[in-house]
Amino acid sequence: MNAGASRRVTVPATSANLGPGFDALGLALEVRDELAGEIVAAGLSVEVLGAGQDLPRDESHLVVRSMRAAFDRLGGQPPGLRLRCTNRIPHGRGLGSSAAAIVGGIVLARALVPGGRARLDDAAALALAADLEGHPDNVAAALLGGLTIAWAGVGAQAVRLSCSPVIRPVALVPAFTSSTVAARGLLPALVGHADAARNAGRAALLVAALTTTPQHLLAATEDRLHQQQRAPAMPASLALMTALRERGLPAVISGAGPTVLVLARDDDEVSAAAAAAPDGWSAVRPAVSRAGARVERVTG
Repeated sequence: MNAGASRRVTVPATSANLGPGFDALGLALEVRDELAGEIVAAGLSVEVLGAGQDLPRDESHLVVRSMRAAFDRLGGQPPGLRLRCTNRIPHGRGLGSSAAAIVGGIVLARALVPGGRARLDDAAALALAADLEGHPDNVAAALLGGLTIAWAGVGAQAVRLSCSPVIRPVALVPAFTSSTVAARGLLPALVGHADAARNAGRAALLVAALTTTPQHLLAATEDRLHQQQRAPAMPASLALMTALRERGLPAVISGAGPTVLVLARDDDEVSAAAAAAPDGWSAVRPAVSRAGARVERVTG
């Protein structure tokens, strides 16, 4: 790695779970963080623009830690590193900001290393990202784009699918945040067989609904395993999701929340979902991102 090498990476927001697909399904959304990295002679410089102004600017920064892990897999650390993060994905809202940081850092590191993509291909990058994140759903969608089905075995693996073109997500984003760790702490250790069986059926239906039969999205997004159980952490989000579903809109909690995602299918549903945003919430209408993390050569 020679000083002066520079690359830029953009990586999409993601929504995981999508109702019944807990820790398995992810959807890439066209809101992108941008990471620009340069190999320098010595030291570490981190600049953060946009969301995450309270984040550290040292080795503990999640993008830096992810880059270091990738550099280790690629044979060693650079002499120095300059990093600029332009963050457009809201933090702590269930839209995959940590997955974007991890995937973006890994993809940026391998782009800075000659032959890096051949030495750390997408399968290896996904496994590393899932190790760093702790679960594969968000990182799979951030890396690959589109709709992803991820699972853990000997390392994380994923399949990418293309969404039906009628799917038009609407994200209702509150001003408050939530903690993924706290939300997971509310989940019971055991679930009933009937609920597990119902969720398995709904998750299978959801894959079909998102790809070929969107008329089934309301039934397909029904969940029995995690959303209601997390209500104490985000009662306003659960109340909004429930109200939207009672109106026939396929609404889910995005990831660990508190954002509510509506998988709208036409102009009327988009308008109804956006109009339902409570005071202080933002209605964002990102397209489904067909591409995951993208690399660009820095030209100026």
